[in-house]
Amino acid sequence: MANLSRRLLPSTSALAAFDSVARLGTFSAAAEELSLTQGAISRQIATLEEQLGILLFERTSRGVNLTEAGTDYARAIASALAEIRSASLQAMTKQHSDQLNLAILPTFGTRWLMPRIPRFVARHPEITLNFATRIGVFDFDRDDIDMAIHIGQPDWPGAESIFLMEEMVAPIASPSFLSSHPIARAEDLLRLPLLQMASRPGAWSHFFESLQVNGTPSQAMRFEQFSNVAQACIAGLGLALMPLFLIDSELANGQLVQAFPHQVKSTSAYYAVAPLSRKDFRPVVAFRAWLLEEVARYREGGSADSGG
Repeated sequence: MANLSRRLLPSTSALAAFDSVARLGTFSAAAEELSLTQGAISRQIATLEEQLGILLFERTSRGVNLTEAGTDYARAIASALAEIRSASLQAMTKQHSDQLNLAILPTFGTRWLMPRIPRFVARHPEITLNFATRIGVFDFDRDDIDMAIHIGQPDWPGAESIFLMEEMVAPIASPSFLSSHPIARAEDLLRLPLLQMASRPGAWSHFFESLQVNGTPSQAMRFEQFSNVAQACIAGLGLALMPLFLIDSELANGQLVQAFPHQVKSTSAYYAVAPLSRKDFRPVVAFRAWLLEEVARYREGGSADSGG
């Protein structure tokens, strides 16, 4: 019985080596990830195969491929390893005050999230928030990030994506720009400078498709951040498709106005994303729950149409 129990509980080193090779596809990549030699990785895999009595990889001249049994085993142990990593991380952080390293989007973070953060701090004074700015998908482990607010699709590899909100976008311009560039119908937009967001190259095409308008939009400036796009619009450089809930103040004070009475749901949405290894980390759980409450509060406040 003891012998069988030992066979059913392989060493974590062997499981980590197997998991790494299964994900990365080569012994060399796994060796680099785990800071080991290829020989050490090979020995760990051989030991695991001998212990289980099955072949996990097919060796070829071009590398290694998972066998059917190896594929099933890799899928089965992935969640278990994630739980072990999460439990280890939580045990380590209990020695210190809880900290949450959070990646935020520049404009969303500044305009929507930060004004609400005092409520989280009041509820969870034991959690220290550390903010970093990130746009797009990145490596959580390499950047030492526990959680991210992401705009896009729920397809972040190795992570759990929780839907927060959609967004409605509309063409925005300054009043002075509109007075010198009157817009009577949607086709009029095609001849005007349409400012672009680098992260959303198809936004204008999606907008015109929603109106069933055919034509090629004029080429115009491209920007990385919405805050810069808003300033370009205020300066009269053109029109931009802007998420309405991110420019509440500019709309309220008249610096910007909706240039055409048509809104469209963006092809992207906002998500709270955490790597599978940290999704159960206590600060992540607490912040995610609070964030969902804030989104619900925001919608109940009557801004759902402007924010998604």
